[in-house]
Amino acid sequence: MGTFLMVIGILLLVAAVFAFVFAFLRPRKKAPGPRQDPLKAGEMPVFGPKQLGPGAIVSFGGVDYVVRGSVTYSEGPFLWWEHLLEGGQGEPIWFSVEEDEGRLELAFWTKRADLALTPGGAHTVDGVQYYEVERGQASYTCEGTTGLPASGQMSFVDYASDGRAALLSFEQWSPNSPWEISLGRIMSPGELTVYPAPPAGS
Repeated sequence: MGTFLMVIGILLLVAAVFAFVFAFLRPRKKAPGPRQDPLKAGEMPVFGPKQLGPGAIVSFGGVDYVVRGSVTYSEGPFLWWEHLLEGGQGEPIWFSVEEDEGRLELAFWTKRADLALTPGGAHTVDGVQYYEVERGQASYTCEGTTGLPASGQMSFVDYASDGRAALLSFEQWSPNSPWEISLGRIMSPGELTVYPAPPAGS
């Protein structure tokens, strides 16, 4: 009986030593650092596809708009984006993000189904005269809710007023479809606050 108790004691001692050594050698978890304010001055996220997408919030004029869907356009090496925003009491609006010769251009767009215009020549809308600045064809892909096919080709003709204070856009989503007309208002980054979209797949 004494021998049995001695063996048990030795086994317990060995187990205790192993437990001590294991606890000593186990990597220590680092204490989490303090959480940071994501909206700290000077650290607001830039406008771009990584921040804007379905689920992002764009705050403007005291109204928070949620991004329902996003369209990525490509024409050769050039990319630009349009995001469908919904919020407030009005109709959903489109928000475009484009980099033109190193300058970021942001605009809010309003559909104008009441206008019976076609591309070509100058146009006057609501007392503002617009001149054609660019036309072309682009490929596009969509995510979220946009009302468009998942991908495809489209044609566009862009107009601007003197000084680019206001924009006019014609978009055609198939060769035989009517042109969709929108008026755009240029925005500055300082007028908007963006709460980034959750990562894709989260």
